[in-house]
Amino acid sequence: MMEHRADSFLRLVRKAQRGRLKIYLGYCAGVGKTYQMLLEAQRFKEDGIDIAVGLVETHGREETECLLQGLEVIPRRRIVYRGIEIHEMDLDAIIARRPSLVLVDELAHTNTPGSRNAKRYQDVEEILAAGIHVISTLNIQHLESLYDTVEQVTGVKVRERIPDRVVAEADQIVNVDITAEDLRRRLEEGKVYTTERIETALTHFFKPSNLEQLRELTLRELAAQIDSRRRAPLADEIPSSPDQVMVCLSSRSPNSEALLRYASRLAGRLNRNWYAVYVQTASESPTKIDAETQRVLSNALTLAQQLGATVFTYKGDNVVKTILQFAKEYRVGHIVVGRSGRKLPLWKRLSGKTTLIQRLVEEAKGTTVVVLDTREVGIGAIAQVKKPVMETNRAAKPLAAAKPSLSLLKEPAILIWDEPIEKETAMRQLLSECGRRIKTLPEEDAWQALTQREQQGSTFLGEDVALPHARLAGLEHAVVGLGLAKQGVREPATGRSVRIVFLLLSPVSPPEVHVRYLSLISRLSQQPLLRQDLLAAGTAGEAGCALREHVESIELQTAAANGGERI
Repeated sequence: MMEHRADSFLRLVRKAQRGRLKIYLGYCAGVGKTYQMLLEAQRFKEDGIDIAVGLVETHGREETECLLQGLEVIPRRRIVYRGIEIHEMDLDAIIARRPSLVLVDELAHTNTPGSRNAKRYQDVEEILAAGIHVISTLNIQHLESLYDTVEQVTGVKVRERIPDRVVAEADQIVNVDITAEDLRRRLEEGKVYTTERIETALTHFFKPSNLEQLRELTLRELAAQIDSRRRAPLADEIPSSPDQVMVCLSSRSPNSEALLRYASRLAGRLNRNWYAVYVQTASESPTKIDAETQRVLSNALTLAQQLGATVFTYKGDNVVKTILQFAKEYRVGHIVVGRSGRKLPLWKRLSGKTTLIQRLVEEAKGTTVVVLDTREVGIGAIAQVKKPVMETNRAAKPLAAAKPSLSLLKEPAILIWDEPIEKETAMRQLLSECGRRIKTLPEEDAWQALTQREQQGSTFLGEDVALPHARLAGLEHAVVGLGLAKQGVREPATGRSVRIVFLLLSPVSPPEVHVRYLSLISRLSQQPLLRQDLLAAGTAGEAGCALREHVESIELQTAAANGGERI
């Protein structure tokens, strides 16, 4: 089995243009991820592959250290932080050395403050972008979407976490699995931790019940990945039934993170896009909520992006109407909301008043509404996840539509601004540039559609990116513009500023095409390397080349998912 896996990954290594990522996934420290990775590395070396060790943690395990013999080890970088010398992986040295394949252990590791990237997985993304293949290791508890579940199972808050997309986009995942009994035996024999840590580990994190549940989580995650990749050829098709997932956010929600992680897992199981929607009421305007509430809301929207959601913000006091209108327009089949625990006063209930959730359930005909108890952060919140409130989900008629294509994003209209610029001016100029490129574009109609959408809610996404967008009647094909402002595009209403603006116009029907393009652009904008390359561009031509390279890398990943061996 190991030989077959090594052969299949070797084929990917030899034919790929961009670096490929292979992850050894385990349910806990000590199952043998690093050992198996080094075994494969030795075989690659025997086959003549130019391989180097970027970073491997042996934790003093003799049998693991033996497997390092004969492998080139790139020296680590020394950093002094608060008077302590710390040895970190030397990213620049790896890229300068340019081996064909590099080993990078512990993918979820947090780098020392002052490093170029905050997380090791971001270092790995740079290595992959340089065309170097990577083999790494990861434990299941480090997945962002499993944070609440792992805390419930083990009682431990996992501080080092990575976005689920890192695993979802890996070219191969290998499950390293041993029984809980065997793992505990290895721990007792001193093969996992040093002697002074053994007893504490056995009675806390390494309890049989914890290990069994973590092992089950790992197997479920692998099954979900296999199923998702098996269905990957259908991923770009317009859905024939309303299976999209949306999660409703509120500035007053006590645990938006749990809500988002649940929605992420649900969307993953359904293999569908998902959206995070925030409706800002008059009482939630930036001038009326305190700085802490604004910070919590901003963090929630950022986490939604990291988990893979397309984020929408709207303004309006009729929250239920706005939610249901979005669900209808974008063919949402599952609405996820949180129950805060606030009750209506008795006199309002006696007069027939109902809560927002009650109205949502009553009016959401044909849609599944999942209500999570988020009144308590942690175990209490997750314990209620299994008790959804549901309406019957009626099948919708299939739609015929052109499939969105990544090729549209390769040749956008591009503008670069060297001076600070206001949001409205930037949008106007970018729209004019699109009109100059596409003579049939009705600019005034497009401007009205864009400003109407901005009035509904800001399209400043965070992560230094804005995405003004609208659907336009009479438009035959989607139109994309890209604006780069080295000193920022300022939004006067909120005081926020971004440096990258994607402008999107797409046909009115069907709405799924519009959302699909939003998802593609959102996925691109989440890549720190793309943002870095775009902002380093001196001309529109250089920016266009950088964008094409990143789009083509996604196309390569998609092609591999559809035709190559995955897990």
